[in-house]
Amino acid sequence: MRIGISGGGNTVERAVEQAVEAESAGFSSLWYAGAIGGDPLVLMALAGRATTSIELGTSVLQTYPCHPMLQANRIKAVASAVGRPVTLGIGPSHQMVVERLGYSYEHVGHHVEEYVGALSEPLGGEIPVLVAALGPKLLEIAGRLADGTILWMANAQAVRSHVAPRISDAASAADRRAPRIVAGLPVAVHDDVDEARAAAGEQFAGYGTLPNYQRILAHGGVASPADAAIVGPEDEVAEQIEDLFSAGATDVWAAPFPVGEDRSGSRRRTRDLLSELARRE
Repeated sequence: MRIGISGGGNTVERAVEQAVEAESAGFSSLWYAGAIGGDPLVLMALAGRATTSIELGTSVLQTYPCHPMLQANRIKAVASAVGRPVTLGIGPSHQMVVERLGYSYEHVGHHVEEYVGALSEPLGGEIPVLVAALGPKLLEIAGRLADGTILWMANAQAVRSHVAPRISDAASAADRRAPRIVAGLPVAVHDDVDEARAAAGEQFAGYGTLPNYQRILAHGGVASPADAAIVGPEDEVAEQIEDLFSAGATDVWAAPFPVGEDRSGSRRRTRDLLSELARRE
């Protein structure tokens, strides 16, 4: 199974150690949030030089504050530094964030379409581009112009009924290869499901206040990030992850979160299961 986890760390040294550990544990990828370490591309370059094969990608870099030519040059510089391809995940962020920066969010679909198109020439097909696409317009753009989508808070039902059909139809209509669908969700292996969902509700509540995530949660038939999270004992978590792949995900980006007083032990239990699943053929 192609299973990746969130990249990062409290220090540069820890971020590099984590990348080495993740590669050794069999994870296929590390996904770096746009604000991690101040600039995720710095951590990716350092992590990439300490590893040999694990995929490194952004999840995601905002489009509005960065000209596409600069964005392309930055990601190409990282690929050159690590000596292998990296993956550029981009997205327009959210209306309140964009407007706070002084931009208009009125024509977000047109903006993303132009942005992805502008990346194609400088990247020359050497850097895969994934679009953080949750709505119909962006999923169509991701299928038609990009290499796929990287999701957050889209459960198996949302992937199966909404994401996979739309992006796959768009890619097929454009005579492009089948798109990647990287499904990102919080994950915790814990015997008490109610306790785990309560912990998810505390740690990820902010996502439930944003309209883009509210809509993708609705497509998944759930009301909150706590309901979308993958939680339960080992067998139940494995079943939920397998369901994501059955729904159409090509990759799972797991974000382990702690439950209970033993936070380190909780994360370790989750990572151990994810590592086991990642090694399966």
